[in-house]
Amino acid sequence: MEYGFAFFPGQGAQHTQMGQALYESSEAARRVFDRASSVADLDVAKLCFESSQEELNRTVNSQIAIFTHSLACYEALKDVGVTFKACAGFSLGEYTALVAAGILSVEDGIRLVRRRGQLMQQAADSMDGCMAAILGLEDEQVEQACASADGIVFPVNYNCPGQLVIAGERPAVEKAIVACKEAGARRALPLAVSGAFHTSLMAEAAKELRAFAQDLSVHEAVMPIYTNVTGEKLEVTDLPAHLERHMCSPVRWKSLVANGMADGLTTGVEIGPGKTLAGFAKKISKELTVRTAETPEDVAAVAGA
Repeated sequence: MEYGFAFFPGQGAQHTQMGQALYESSEAARRVFDRASSVADLDVAKLCFESSQEELNRTVNSQIAIFTHSLACYEALKDVGVTFKACAGFSLGEYTALVAAGILSVEDGIRLVRRRGQLMQQAADSMDGCMAAILGLEDEQVEQACASADGIVFPVNYNCPGQLVIAGERPAVEKAIVACKEAGARRALPLAVSGAFHTSLMAEAAKELRAFAQDLSVHEAVMPIYTNVTGEKLEVTDLPAHLERHMCSPVRWKSLVANGMADGLTTGVEIGPGKTLAGFAKKISKELTVRTAETPEDVAAVAGA
C-alpha cells in the first residue's frame, strides 16, 4: 500500500507507555528501540514505557522518545509493505524524516536527536521561556501581537488556519497572549514543552548542534523530504547549517503541506505518537486524507487499507 506523505510528529506528542504494544508485537519496531538504547546509552524502551508524563515532558527525554517511537512505527509499516512518496516531520519530526528519507543513518539520527535534546534542555533550563498555541486569529494578527509585546516573543509554528504557536521569554509571551485575546483570540493554550523553541533564544544550542553534526555522514535521499524551514523540498547542500537554522526558525507547516499537495500528495500517515498532524490536515484541506499509525492495530489497518 502506498501513501503520499509520511508525517512524523514533534514534541508535545509524548505520552506514558508510548510504543509499548508495538515493541511487543513487531520485530522491526523492537530492533529500532534496541538500537536506540545501545547508541544513546540509555534504556529508551524503559523511558517510553515506564516514565511518568512529567518525566517524558522534559525535552532531554521527549525528543529521543518520540524519535524512537516514530521510527519504530515507520519500520513496522515498511515491514508490512507500506511505502510513501515523500516525507516531512514537524519540528523534531524532521529528524525522523531525515532518517526515513535515507539522508541520515539510524545510528546518526539517534546520536543527533540525543544531543539535540540535551542542548535544548540546557537552553531551556537557562531561561524562563515558554510556548503557547493561539486559536482563532489570522496569522497577521498574531504576528502583530508579538511585535507589540516588550521582550522576545515570536510566532514559531504555523500549524493550520486559525492556529499559530508563539514562543519566547515568559513575560513577553504573556503580554502577547493578552494582546491576542484583545484582538479576539478564542483561546491561548500553554504547550507541554520546556523552552522557547524555534526562536533566537535557541541560537547557542543551535550553534553547538551544528558543530556536533559536522562529523555525520550525509547520504543521497531515497525520497523527497519537505522541510519546516521553507516549506519546500529540502536540497541538502550543508546539513549542519540547515540543522542550526531549523532550530531557530519557525515551522511553516501550512506552507509545507500546501506545497506537497501541489505536487500531488493528497494522502498521508502520521507515524508515531498522537494525532496532532492528522488534525492539522483536516483544517488545512478537505482534499488531504491523513491516517494515524501508533499501535499494532493502526499499522495493520494502514497496511490493509
